[in-house]
Amino acid sequence: MEKTYELTWDLDIIFKGGSNSKQFDSYLQEIKASMEQLLDSVQQFNPTSVSADTLVAIVDRFEVTMKKLREAFAYISCLSAQDVKDAKASMLVGKRSELKAEMDAIRTNLDQKLVQIDDGKWDELLTHSTLNEVSFVLNENRNKAKEQLSVDQEVLMNDLAVDGYHGWSQMYDALVGNMSVELEIDGEHKSYSVGQASNKLSNPDRSVREHVAAQIDKAWNANSDLFGQTLNHLAGFRLQKYKHRKWDSVLKEPLEINRMKKETLDAMWKAITDYKQPFVKFLQRKAELLGREKLSMFDIGAPLSDSVTTNTFSEGADFIVKHFRTFSPKMADFAQMAFDKRWIEAEDRAGKRPGGFCTSFPDSEQTRIFMTYSGTSSNVATLAHELGHAYHQHVMNDIHGLNQGYAMNVAETASTFAEMIVADASVKHAKDAKEKLSLLEDKVQRGVAFFMNIHARFLFENRFYEEREQGMVSVKRLNELMVEAQKEAYCDAIDDYDENFWASKLHFHITGVPFYNFPYTFGYLFSLGLYANALESDEDFEDDYIALLRDTGQMNVEDLAAKHLNIDLTKPDFWENAMKLCVKDVEEFLELS
Repeated sequence: MEKTYELTWDLDIIFKGGSNSKQFDSYLQEIKASMEQLLDSVQQFNPTSVSADTLVAIVDRFEVTMKKLREAFAYISCLSAQDVKDAKASMLVGKRSELKAEMDAIRTNLDQKLVQIDDGKWDELLTHSTLNEVSFVLNENRNKAKEQLSVDQEVLMNDLAVDGYHGWSQMYDALVGNMSVELEIDGEHKSYSVGQASNKLSNPDRSVREHVAAQIDKAWNANSDLFGQTLNHLAGFRLQKYKHRKWDSVLKEPLEINRMKKETLDAMWKAITDYKQPFVKFLQRKAELLGREKLSMFDIGAPLSDSVTTNTFSEGADFIVKHFRTFSPKMADFAQMAFDKRWIEAEDRAGKRPGGFCTSFPDSEQTRIFMTYSGTSSNVATLAHELGHAYHQHVMNDIHGLNQGYAMNVAETASTFAEMIVADASVKHAKDAKEKLSLLEDKVQRGVAFFMNIHARFLFENRFYEEREQGMVSVKRLNELMVEAQKEAYCDAIDDYDENFWASKLHFHITGVPFYNFPYTFGYLFSLGLYANALESDEDFEDDYIALLRDTGQMNVEDLAAKHLNIDLTKPDFWENAMKLCVKDVEEFLELS
């Protein structure tokens, strides 16, 4: 008998009682006490006469506090995502911003004191085993502090960000949570959340997709003036911060966060631009198959046949575990545990936040995955993607907390690798040529997303920041910039564009990471290189893969690639080879169709 898995997650095992949890309230008090102790230690710490033992004690307290903060932040994220109308959870989101600002102030104080330690003394301190273990992160923080403003100015900026910078992002979330999309499908009129309505864009009936796209567009249009405000003020805050720090490029911060060089980013986009034509042919062929001269934006994700294969959540789970096992038994065992222990919220219901994410609870060494599962092959791929993220954290649980902070671009590597295993398996196990074509199309579609859709986001954001430096950018101009970027990124291969995409894409409005776009494409292509290695490698692949993941929090990506793959990411060769692998899928699709 088929095993069935529940569609809702278990949060009570972490903190009982949801947003009214007394246990969680006590935990927040523990965090406050831990932060006060840490602040006290940092304030008493004298950089001119520091001993290794003093610094080790601070690092240990810092690790404990960070783990507890990440645990609390993860819990708040889960509460606010599972029910956008949970007022108490919304209050906790505000609390999270306050705690983050306090912790950032302590970190700023510590980092500025590290700068004051004499270079010779610093090198000597790092010979201590505990400090040596986290030397990459300590050096990184010390070097970043050299480029910051004074402690008082940095702390003031962080404090003002709570109700300024982060406040605008929370305003965006609140507005989206209150939005609804009115749809009439098969004679039934119903109100949907934005996330639920977006799922309907994969309907095989074009008239349904057209109706859904028009209604979604109408909903974003009705609020575009408000979203114009959130986007302009978020960018304005960043630009003011960069101006005062005398930073001359808006890419400086995202590149630093992702621990990568501009040369690597340029080499990646160049390879993509040079290999886009096969994807243009794919879009043209898909248009022919759907009986169109050119695709509309809402046709790009359309299924090729009227009969869409769907899988129950349990079928999707079993498929993922089975195919993870062919590459990594440890990853398969981990995924099985996540399903058995109810670490996943996948129920298709109203009132949930749109999109999907994975968040880690480092104190309890657990993870939670959030998504809306409606049974499509794309949903199965998303589920595998988020399990890849979860496994990444799982293999790092036993290493020093300071070395667990890996950047988004390498985070997307583990998730995309997991997704690729499942996508490839789906194509290989298709029951007939029709299903194979459909699944292959789904796989190529990911290339379109990473090389065209995300490229459009990157181009838009670059150009938007250039104009924002001169003053507020109107909604009309934001729409124009969005369409221009899409035309360029899609090589003008589609017949109409989504001018509201800057408003509807959450990634433009989050404050955690600026330029929340190119790391996805990096992760996709980097994981392709890993996948190619896995296909060619002997039985050591699993251990090599885990070793690479465990290093992601303690080196920049160029060094990571050199150490584990023996490649130079600043040169085009690696990126071109990865693009050629993607082009093979396109060629197979063109041949089959």
